[in-house]
Amino acid sequence: MAANSTDFKIILGSSSVARRRILTEMGFEFEIMTAGIDEKAIRKEDPDELVKVLAEAKADAIISRLKLTDYEKKDEPTLLITSDIVVVHDGLIREKPSTEEEARQFLKGYSGGHVTTVNYVHVTNLKTGKRIGGLDKAEVYFYQIPDEVIENLISDRIVYNVAGGLLLEHPLILPLVEAVIGASDSVMGLPKDLTEKLINLALSQES
Repeated sequence: MAANSTDFKIILGSSSVARRRILTEMGFEFEIMTAGIDEKAIRKEDPDELVKVLAEAKADAIISRLKLTDYEKKDEPTLLITSDIVVVHDGLIREKPSTEEEARQFLKGYSGGHVTTVNYVHVTNLKTGKRIGGLDKAEVYFYQIPDEVIENLISDRIVYNVAGGLLLEHPLILPLVEAVIGASDSVMGLPKDLTEKLINLALSQES
């Protein structure tokens, strides 16, 4: 079980609605800070490495704006949680689509096929300086996605805010998901089991 959330504070380093909802479902209260980094300026060919360096870079950017001595003096620790996710389809990394055509290409490619989501969660204990992270993956299999659904998703514009344009919980997409192998919350951007494990490790006295 996770430590009592009254014993520590949490900063979620993300503006993602899905991550906020997941962390709330886990029973935590938190404040939000955003990194504001240019994610496209950080490149790795391996998706596992890419999500790791992006999650760490988000943490670094937020920490650079904080006065760490204030957190070090507090009785209760504050944990900064950052994460990053990409979709891998046909061996290619899919991040947030930047154009309508790119979003259409992504979604058409998923139709009748499957994707892998690669998620990295990074937790920093601002009191002790301890940093720890972990990787989580899931697979999503789709039925055929009608062109009308794709066009409606694009016009909704929410696809531009999520990795690979993939919003699993969207009411237009959810009925077209044949199976999820792994945790659905991982696909949505914050795997609960991994996050809870990292919180506990970040709070522990072990190195």
